[in-house]
Amino acid sequence: MQQEINALFEKLSAERDAIKLQLRLASMDIQDEFSEAEKRWNQIRPKAEAIANDTVEITEELIKNVRVISEELSESYQRIKQRLDD
Repeated sequence: MQQEINALFEKLSAERDAIKLQLRLASMDIQDEFSEAEKRWNQIRPKAEAIANDTVEITEELIKNVRVISEELSESYQRIKQRLDD
């Protein structure tokens, strides 16, 4: 379970970094969407790190929460990347 969350977190981190590089040339509405995604990123990052480092008791609710936020982030990143590519 920890490896799965860690892999998911690493994937999101790579997507986030790639988008940040392209945002400099992006329109304001794309930047706004990324800003909202950053709020979710900041919400999930400590939880994912705690799971990966085994510093928190892993509960089904915590894992569900991390997965839901991760899916939302992934969808946001995909939308942003698509808009940047247009």
